Amino acid sequence: MSEAAPPNIPTNNDKQPLAAPAPTSQRGGGVSSAVAVLALLIGAGGAGLGGWGLWQLREMQAGELAQNSRFESALSSQMDALRQSERSITSRLSQFPARSELEEHERTMAMLESGQEKLVQRLDKLTGASREDWRLAEAEYLLRLANLRLTAMQDIGSAQRLLEAADGILRELDDPASFPVRQVLARGLESLRSLTPPDRIGLFLSLGALREQVAQLKPLAPIYEQEQAPVVADRWQQWWEKISRFVRVDLHADQDIRPLLAGQNLAQVRLTLALALEQAQWAVLNASPDIYRQALQQAQEVLAGQFNPDHPQSAALGKRLTELSKQPVAQQMPDLSQTVSTLQNYLQRRQAQREEAEAAAAVKKKEGARQ
Repeated sequence: MSEAAPPNIPTNNDKQPLAAPAPTSQRGGGVSSAVAVLALLIGAGGAGLGGWGLWQLREMQAGELAQNSRFESALSSQMDALRQSERSITSRLSQFPARSELEEHERTMAMLESGQEKLVQRLDKLTGASREDWRLAEAEYLLRLANLRLTAMQDIGSAQRLLEAADGILRELDDPASFPVRQVLARGLESLRSLTPPDRIGLFLSLGALREQVAQLKPLAPIYEQEQAPVVADRWQQWWEKISRFVRVDLHADQDIRPLLAGQNLAQVRLTLALALEQAQWAVLNASPDIYRQALQQAQEVLAGQFNPDHPQSAALGKRLTELSKQPVAQQMPDLSQTVSTLQNYLQRRQAQREEAEAAAAVKKKEGARQ
């Protein structure tokens, strides 16, 4: 076995320069290390990303668990509420009647509604007819009242307004059959419009003013009023002053001697005259011409017989009584009874026509039922 040749060891004599490493081999080593570092970084990033993703996944799972827990809790409470509502509804439903009872109630309600509709139709029909009847009855009442006002009190203004109101009712009804009634009513209105009513209020107030003047009238002979005389020492003169108050000398012996009015007698005469004037006032208000003239005549007789006719106040009162006695307190009033009778005939014809129409409708309904 031969010895191996020793390696070629360079000597100092061979001082050749050492060759530089090939550049390609150096570059290859650097790239591989960079790739290793990059791979390491990528691996570390991937691990971090995976850890972060795993953490997010756990957080999401925890949130979902919490949400599911809340949802289950809410769902459980809603289910409890639904069960409670179901129990409440069930208890309420148990209180309702059975289906057969409900059907019976429905049939009863249907019958009641049908009957109610028929009653409403009949009520509408009766109400429409009675409304016109009420208005016509009101017109008849107004005509009767106008006739009463004319005959009893001769109140032309009130009677005219009552007739106008009755004519307005007939005009609103607009029934051609009421033409004769309105024609007679128009005649009565025109006759009232042509009259001039007496001034009863003026006569009443004038008589009242004359009654106030009666208290100031002087009697037939003047009453001598004793003036305050000085004190007389002589007894004879004092006695004469007292006697002269009761003794009067009348120089006209041919005239009737009447007792002088004084004190209570004068008050009674004035009361008699005032009562006569008051009676005349009553006659004015009640349109009684006979009583009116009789009362004024009585007042004139009392005035002429008991009071001084020469006194200006007595003379003026007598003249005024004469003027008032000529004033009219009543007039010839038209008779409205024909208007009332014409309206009554119209109402009777209207009622007869309605009864005939109802009888014809009943016969027609019976014939339709037979067919």
